[in-house]
Amino acid sequence: MMKTAKKGTVRSKIKRGDQVVFIAGKEYNRFDSNGKRSPYRGTVIEVDPRNGKVKVEGAMIVKRHRKAIPQMNIEGGIIQQEAWVDMSNVAHIDPETGKPTRIKYETKDGKKVRIAKSGKAIPEPEQTKRPRAAEKEADEESNEE
Repeated sequence: MMKTAKKGTVRSKIKRGDQVVFIAGKEYNRFDSNGKRSPYRGTVIEVDPRNGKVKVEGAMIVKRHRKAIPQMNIEGGIIQQEAWVDMSNVAHIDPETGKPTRIKYETKDGKKVRIAKSGKAIPEPEQTKRPRAAEKEADEESNEE
């Protein structure tokens, strides 16, 4: 049975730029030099909420064999890149304890704030904030003068 694609806007609690830790899968079972398990921690570089996948910087490295295309100036060779990971395999890092946590949303001063289980607010990552179209136009007009 094929999984049907979700329609419309799909929201994700994990955003680009968030600090996450693996709670399952291959990267969860990383071992340090002492033989102790230390799950991989990293920054989210890409999110696909429709399919429920994320890419974490430095995790799940795969090798792609790319053929050179001289007409388009694309070099060939073996390229290492991050693979997609299921969102259920990663969790936010609690800013207070440094452990994996789930988050909830609360409204404070008319703004939606992400709150960890410890009660500490998780700051909105800088990378997800994009300038609005109106702000871009205003910036362009001020630069022309």
